[in-house]
Amino acid sequence: MSRRHFLSTALGLPLLFAQGPASASVPARPVSAFASDRIVVETRGVRRHRGTDIILIPGIASTGEIWRRTAERLDDRHRVHLISVRGFGDIPAGANAAGRIIDPVASEVRRYIVETRIHRPAIIGHSMGGLIAIRAAAEGGDRIGRIMVVDAAPFFPSLISPQARVADVEPVARMGYQALMLLGDQALRDAGSSLGIQLGGASNTVFDAIGWQGGDRTTLAQSLYEVMTLDLRPRLARVTAPVTVVYGWSANRTSPRAHVDHLFQQSFRGLPTPARFERIEGAEHMVMIDRPVPFMQAVGRFLGNA
Repeated sequence: MSRRHFLSTALGLPLLFAQGPASASVPARPVSAFASDRIVVETRGVRRHRGTDIILIPGIASTGEIWRRTAERLDDRHRVHLISVRGFGDIPAGANAAGRIIDPVASEVRRYIVETRIHRPAIIGHSMGGLIAIRAAAEGGDRIGRIMVVDAAPFFPSLISPQARVADVEPVARMGYQALMLLGDQALRDAGSSLGIQLGGASNTVFDAIGWQGGDRTTLAQSLYEVMTLDLRPRLARVTAPVTVVYGWSANRTSPRAHVDHLFQQSFRGLPTPARFERIEGAEHMVMIDRPVPFMQAVGRFLGNA
């Protein structure tokens, strides 16, 4: 696998995000009883009848707004908790301005569940949020009811090459880190082509089409580095909650999306209970925005029509 191919693919996979428009209907409200220097939590809706508490976690450089439309389709029957990672968007970075991101954020999600006495919530995490969901479930035991991982894998490079190791991708991840530290958000928006050249010829569309939402540069750079190098496959054996994996798929045999089924299945084979896989045709990385109707159908199956 060439460095150029890996850069253009690996950097594109976890970073293809966009922020959905906020709704003016029912505003989410901060959880005043919970304070964290890692995450911000907003809630909407109430639990009715057999409704479930649902925690929605976004990916890199996205806030809870990315899940707004999904939350609106769920909050009539469920209580929905929208997580935003500090340092993404306009939210001050707090403790995320230095050191590791994913592990501490996952710990804060678990603390939120315990301190607010949420009973066995369903966690849905997109991209980096999927890694956070896996990490939280691996340590959360029976406190976690179920998790849905949206277009993410316990080791992202395994979706490009099953033989990839952390040592193989670490130099590439370091280049991505350095690129984000050298270039500000505006430079990323305006100079995707030159950035691609600096990264060894990676396609400029990787950075021109990601819908970059910005944030604290150090938090973004560190998050990208961790998404590319964190290998949670050894922790899958500790995940006792049922796992559903949702990902974009294409019937076009020339598309890389046509060949991801076995890659996702291999990535999650370490789970004690086999995962349930849902591929959504026509979706790319932003599954819930690209194909909202089939995505919500998958969410309904995930929740068991609760």
